[in-house]
Amino acid sequence: MKKKTATDKPVPVKAKAEHGTSLLTAFREIRELIVHGRLSPGTWILEAELAERLNMSRTPIRGAIHWLQREGYILEHRNVKKSRMIVAPLTKEDANELYLIIGHLEGIAGRGVATLPAAERKVITAQLRELNRRLHLIADGKSGHPGEIFELDRDFHRLIIKHGAGARMTTLHKAIEPQTERYWRLYASSIIQDLHLSIGEHEEIALAIEAGNAERTEAGLQRNWLKGAERLGHVIDIFGERGSW
Repeated sequence: MKKKTATDKPVPVKAKAEHGTSLLTAFREIRELIVHGRLSPGTWILEAELAERLNMSRTPIRGAIHWLQREGYILEHRNVKKSRMIVAPLTKEDANELYLIIGHLEGIAGRGVATLPAAERKVITAQLRELNRRLHLIADGKSGHPGEIFELDRDFHRLIIKHGAGARMTTLHKAIEPQTERYWRLYASSIIQDLHLSIGEHEEIALAIEAGNAERTEAGLQRNWLKGAERLGHVIDIFGERGSW
């Protein structure tokens, strides 16, 4: 065991959040635990355990749980004796709905990107292709590692939102994106073999933006998400719906 010396500095203890921000902090931190799979689908939600884990009082934890329930991350599971809050399971039906919604949002944003001046489209297209090139290298086993796939794919789609969505649509996208992220992160290792299909769909989107074709851009983004839902559905059929009862 290492002895403490005079030069050792005490490890700072995480301070409890201020009252005005504690609810938002609790919401974001619990959501992150769910999205990253640290609270797995089907897990019981216990206020006391979360309060201790996040070093917060139970009041903001309780409020955050109800907020997360409204957004679909947490469900109330009832049985004959009592009810419990659990982390929402990952189901094929839910995945299809989420991917359909985000596909339509990004499709609308894509139309906006495709109507930008040619010089701006050229810069955006180059950025999209660079992200796609890095995905291609990973798919071919030439560079990078599978852990980068999610971030590169997310950056590709966020670039569309950044340049084509207004404030309202950006807010909607930020609300729905973490819910789709749950599926991507937890099933990613089983979808990697189909990565080249998504890369091809990305290139079609880049080509449509480059040509300034709004209809083709919108259709390409929707197709990418719909095909992604189909690929994910095949994996769920094989491995099952996580957290279902």
